[in-house]
Amino acid sequence: MSKATDVAKVSTKGGFHLLWGITISTLISLAGTYYINNLLGPSDTGLYTIILGAPALIMTFGDWGINVAMVRYVAQYNSQNNTAKIRSILVAGLLFQLIIGLALTILAIVVAGYMSDSMYSRPELVLFIQIAALSVLSGILMNVASAVFTGMDRLRLNSIMLIVQSIVKTGLVIALLVFGFGLLGATIGFTVGVIVASITGVLFIYTLYSSLPKSPDGNLAIGETIKTMLKYGLPISIGTMLIGFLLVFYTSVLMPAFITDNSAVGNYSNAQKFVVLITFFATPVTTMLFPAFSKLDYRKNPQDLKNIFQYSVKYASLLVVPVTILVMSLAGPIINTLFPEFLDAPFYLVLLSISYLFTAMGGLSVVNLINSQGDTKYALKLSILQAVIGFPLGVVLISQFGLIGLIASNLINVFPGLLLGLGYIKKRYGVSVDWIASAKILSSSAVTGVLTYLVVTALPFSSLIRLIIGVAVFVVVFVLIAVFTRTITRLDLEIMQTLVEGLGPLRKPIHKVLSIIDKLISLR
Repeated sequence: MSKATDVAKVSTKGGFHLLWGITISTLISLAGTYYINNLLGPSDTGLYTIILGAPALIMTFGDWGINVAMVRYVAQYNSQNNTAKIRSILVAGLLFQLIIGLALTILAIVVAGYMSDSMYSRPELVLFIQIAALSVLSGILMNVASAVFTGMDRLRLNSIMLIVQSIVKTGLVIALLVFGFGLLGATIGFTVGVIVASITGVLFIYTLYSSLPKSPDGNLAIGETIKTMLKYGLPISIGTMLIGFLLVFYTSVLMPAFITDNSAVGNYSNAQKFVVLITFFATPVTTMLFPAFSKLDYRKNPQDLKNIFQYSVKYASLLVVPVTILVMSLAGPIINTLFPEFLDAPFYLVLLSISYLFTAMGGLSVVNLINSQGDTKYALKLSILQAVIGFPLGVVLISQFGLIGLIASNLINVFPGLLLGLGYIKKRYGVSVDWIASAKILSSSAVTGVLTYLVVTALPFSSLIRLIIGVAVFVVVFVLIAVFTRTITRLDLEIMQTLVEGLGPLRKPIHKVLSIIDKLISLR
């Protein structure tokens, strides 16, 4: 377990640095959302969602596999201490993405009129979409920076970049709204926030690049490096574009076409913002799994890879699944505490949260594992399958059931690919999910969620008080159930105590919590 443990410890440390960045930036954004949504109102909040969906649609064509290739090769070369090749990867990747970003920004500005008139049936939004289009290049550069930071295990820099974006965007949007610029001010504030964050990210890349020793011959071999990255990353990119385009097709094409109630869109958008309470934990896991798997070869390190995969699913589930059930059981108090006028948002939040329960089936791990081992063509097949199912399914369900159909489409079209992926990794790599552990985590979380919901619903207090009590009830009940059903074992505690050694100031409080759980295990 030594190699697997070393990889896991590095990943845990990186995930922690990403987590605090996501947490701080999201809290800033949520605080801003409170004022922004109240200043805009449900109707303009819906329009704001549509405006930002336009550049998101264009950005789906912005990554030709370069970012994922940068993560893989930078992680691989970093573990081999091959700094010369890392320099080549950084320059080639940044240059390629800069050219693509400029081209797509120009395209987004040119087609803004068509999108506002023909796609959204809201011609008054053309100027807003053109302003938002300026964020396309910056968003692409932010993705490049994130790839570099992930591959080099420098995710604290990624966190700083995210925080800069949140501060600039939130502060500027609120200021412009207060001064009466309305929807235009919100659009400008969002765009400037992305631009400033991208500049920050590029400056960090330059700092890392300057610190690396030069290659002996001074030749970066940019052309050859781009060719290598495209060969690896293009199948992943095509799949990512398909899935990204599918999701944006749902929200930026079908949703405006079939859902004319801007207030309903505003409720849905507000619910989406609170899904971030789950992504606090899911995103660091997903981000760190790919470089972690990339450091192992199923031919050379079969047992290490099996251990890393099984524990990635189990411990990701122990984080994500309880949090998901917690958000579902407390959806009403969560949203009503800040936005009581968004009456339908709690229902949408419950439905949007369901997809994260797939974590217990390897939903965050399977594709990362396949891509890390170089089998990108099979990953592309899974993406094609999802798109083939998703496009017609979305048209039917969204046209008939509106926003509920949109959420159902996202849930249904993921499932076949996940099942096929599980079969593939079992056959090719000899790894599989610990299904008993996953079942225990799901059942313990579900029972806890039901009990929490019943307790909170019966309380006659304000939404904030019910939320606080609900969180406390959930945490206590889940720990007790997890301990006495052996969902958490003493071996799990030993592994977790090893993994948290690199978490800095959080290490001591986490060890105290684990010590309490250990005492409860002794009482079984």
